[in-house]
Amino acid sequence: MKSVVERYSGIYDAGVEHRKERYRSFVNHYYDLATDFYEFGWGQSFHFAPRRRGESFKASLLRHQRFLADHLALEPGMQVLDVGCGVGGPMGALARYSGASFVGLNNNAYQIERAKVHTRDVRSLCRFIHGDYMQIPDGGHRYDAAIAIESMPHAPDKTAAFREIFRVLRPGACFAGYDWCLTEDFDPRDAEHVRVKEDIVAGDALPDIARTSEIGTALRAAGFELVELGDRALASDPTTPWYRALQGRDLNLRSIPRTPVGRALTNLVLRVGEKLRAFPEGTAAVSSLLNKAADAFVEGGKAGIFTPMFFFLARKPPRSED
Repeated sequence: MKSVVERYSGIYDAGVEHRKERYRSFVNHYYDLATDFYEFGWGQSFHFAPRRRGESFKASLLRHQRFLADHLALEPGMQVLDVGCGVGGPMGALARYSGASFVGLNNNAYQIERAKVHTRDVRSLCRFIHGDYMQIPDGGHRYDAAIAIESMPHAPDKTAAFREIFRVLRPGACFAGYDWCLTEDFDPRDAEHVRVKEDIVAGDALPDIARTSEIGTALRAAGFELVELGDRALASDPTTPWYRALQGRDLNLRSIPRTPVGRALTNLVLRVGEKLRAFPEGTAAVSSLLNKAADAFVEGGKAGIFTPMFFFLARKPPRSED
């Protein structure tokens, strides 16, 4: 564990360009370290969602996933690519909801094994590819739709990543997802804004964070026609912002690991456990890294300078030659 932490830190500390060059290793090290922590605190769906007043965290995640399925009109018989499928939570939920068949593409072997466990009840509709979305190991014109739920922030070149997804879609097929972005309120001259950004970058294995305006530009450059763009964070009820899950305002047993107190307690237990050799050395360092990022999410959300759910819906032209 400690050596993996050191390799991850070394890539991060080398700067933006090095992170882009080594993104595959960077992301793999990160998810080798962080996956179990995410499952403990977040469950099977590693993403945020806009929440309605009185809506539970879990219900908001499911509704956010179904928003994509409805916009793509997913139905039985369709072949859907889940780009960066994580541990398969959203993919399994959408297979159950729509009846469509899914292929989960993931760069991390450990996450694929976890995804197979989480989708075993719909295994006839779910299969997985261990591969890189910058070089998708599939032929062109294969899929009827594609989704990407907060996986594209890891891309070192968004246009190149979108171009690969464009290539494997059938003409007329659509691509929908949520991306992490800096909003137009982000000021690169503001030291606090920059600190929040860097804490998110460091805590989540990102090469950098794009502006909202860059998403449409990159999709067009990849060949897509834009159908819809918008920040879904703005759909949250003011009393239940998307970052509420990290603030300790959801008072139930399942939410405790996500709260500041719960995260601090987990970190303390891990530090003691390391000394007693109950946990591998470096476990607490990973927890601290994730805690720092969690605090930055809340700060970025409250300041309105960061969104984890910039929605896009794009179509491959019906007569595309690619």
